[in-house]
Amino acid sequence: MARDELFARIAEGERERERERIAPHDQIALLRESRLGALRVPVALGGAGASVRELFETLIALAQADANVAQIVRAHFAFVEQVLLVPDAAFQERWLAPVAAGEIYGNAVTEIGGQQAGDFVGLSTRIAPSGDGDGGYLIDGTKYYSTGTLYSDRVWVWGVTPEGVPASAVVPVDRDGVTVEDDWDGFGQRLTGTGTTRFAGVRAAADEVLLSDPDNVPPRLPVGAFLQLWLTATVAGAVRSLRDEAVTLLRDRRRGHTHGAAALPREDPVLLQAVGQIASDAWAIEATVLSAAEAIDRANADVAAGRADSGAVHAASKRAAEAKVVVDRLALRSASLLFEAGGASATKASAGLDRHWRNIRTLASHNPTPLKAYALGDFVVNGATLPDNTYF
Repeated sequence: MARDELFARIAEGERERERERIAPHDQIALLRESRLGALRVPVALGGAGASVRELFETLIALAQADANVAQIVRAHFAFVEQVLLVPDAAFQERWLAPVAAGEIYGNAVTEIGGQQAGDFVGLSTRIAPSGDGDGGYLIDGTKYYSTGTLYSDRVWVWGVTPEGVPASAVVPVDRDGVTVEDDWDGFGQRLTGTGTTRFAGVRAAADEVLLSDPDNVPPRLPVGAFLQLWLTATVAGAVRSLRDEAVTLLRDRRRGHTHGAAALPREDPVLLQAVGQIASDAWAIEATVLSAAEAIDRANADVAAGRADSGAVHAASKRAAEAKVVVDRLALRSASLLFEAGGASATKASAGLDRHWRNIRTLASHNPTPLKAYALGDFVVNGATLPDNTYF
């Protein structure tokens, strides 16, 4: 199936799914069938071998079709990025073969508790030896913000060993002891399955568990920048969608005001200005995101060449953070301007136009923009290094 046709099919019924809270299982099935999840997998391993920029161009188009679907696969593509950064051909083949076959990965990382966001040492989830003599492990814990896991084939769960060493495991979602709850109650991105995942004595084979080496601190990697830019790119796709809705609204609108500047709304310079602003914001947002994606490509190239300390990874984090600070502001403005172009009738619940603002506001609320701006200011003024975690 051609990509344009794929996205057109995903876009069908998007407004109704949002309004009726119909989970997009069929749309994720289309992604499996198309093997879009293998876009970054090397050609030699059965994927498309796309660059990060090419992936983000595709992501923006996917988010334009359905912002929920775009966020659902965020953890999947982040997992692929992590695997690609490990310079071990056998390791890559082990974990990317299922991706090349169409499988989707979800996540079980974050916990609701006392630890700060970004603290992956203080997790309460335990990944402990089973004691059965087979080298296997048992996983016990509860996760939240498990975006995408509801729709996934496998889930990547993070925890710690009994000794407190960070560890992770990748297990099938349908394995005994795994329970995925669709209890996300956010007012935006309602269909992403960003809810609870429980692990109760879940068995993991030795080759499904990844243990950290406490004596070997890895260099800064561009995965954090990738994760953050994914959210911003999803916003970019949402703005493209609302831009198209603004154009349709103004073209079809027949009722203006006696004190307006033209008889037909589509000829009113004030309303045309609003749509022109939205169109300009959409272009600027996309250009900003793709520029940051190119910075991640450069960082990946340096890491692959053994130059992880070149500064390219930090530069990619900076670009992703700068993109968020700018894009969040422009996108929320555009989502409000949509109602300037549409008038009071655009606020009808049946029109569903509020979903764009709600979705953008929800995406922008991940990792607060003011904290990003503060960190950037500290870097620019004082030369402070940006935080090194998955939030940067």
